[in-house]
Amino acid sequence: MRLDDQRRSTNVEYRTGGGGGGGMRGGLPLRMRGLGLGGIIIIGIILLIMPANMRNAILGQIMGGGGGAQTQSVGDSAGSAACPAGQEQSCQFFEVVLGSTEDVWGAVVQQRALPSYGATPATYAQPRLVVFFGQSVDTGCGTATTDVGPFYCPVDSQLYINPSFYETMARRLNAPGDFAQAYVIAHEVGHHVQNLIGATRLVNQARGGPQENQMSVRLELQADCLAGVWGNRERADLSIDAADLQEALNAAHQIGDDTLQRNSRGYASPDSFTHGSSEQRMRWFRRGFDGGDARQCDTFGVRDFRQL
Repeated sequence: MRLDDQRRSTNVEYRTGGGGGGGMRGGLPLRMRGLGLGGIIIIGIILLIMPANMRNAILGQIMGGGGGAQTQSVGDSAGSAACPAGQEQSCQFFEVVLGSTEDVWGAVVQQRALPSYGATPATYAQPRLVVFFGQSVDTGCGTATTDVGPFYCPVDSQLYINPSFYETMARRLNAPGDFAQAYVIAHEVGHHVQNLIGATRLVNQARGGPQENQMSVRLELQADCLAGVWGNRERADLSIDAADLQEALNAAHQIGDDTLQRNSRGYASPDSFTHGSSEQRMRWFRRGFDGGDARQCDTFGVRDFRQL
């Protein structure tokens, strides 16, 4: 994956400092509740595999303040003035990847080449990526600690990530590689695209009902597919090769519900899946990557859930 000589987004914000905060799940402190996967694994991984709508609800209820995080906004076309000292390579990565997604989705929206669920944007409203290096971050959805993995907040249309998560990917999830890291960002950008076209609203409407988990799986698999579309359209510019593709597919496999559940408790419970199985996540990413057509990512149009 090539980063040199690529356009760098100006929609990246770096934040340093910030105090700790306590997280909540369903209104109760995380340390006091079961994690829903039948065993105890890293809280950050649990939050990563939660459905986006549930995760957003959690963030809105998190206890504790952010501790006055210092905000540094991008100051020029490359964002170098805002990049914390010693983080130049990471900043380049974030800015290039986000800029790449902006180019792709700007063109796709202009072409109206997207599924639509009651909303058809005329132009692509670019999200902001907030990279925070402290222990917590203030968001439109509440205050989040580093225990929360990368996420998209539809309230402020921003993506949030702490770079330390990539170490978790490599060491705890066995999913190393720069394209695997880019896949994480592209997946969260996919949630932003879903918010623009009305897919997020469909899932929110199902919250608390018998179809909640299934709708969440549809949402997450679609975000995987949209990430694949991005990879297809940037294959040449970013020099994405077979090894890069394998990194993304491995990451999709490692964060499949069945793989995470088996690793945590020795067995999987399909009825509790919220993101889809490893096979599904790999297949839908590959669907987007091979075809490059976001209209083929219509997971909500698959009438039989068993056929996803």
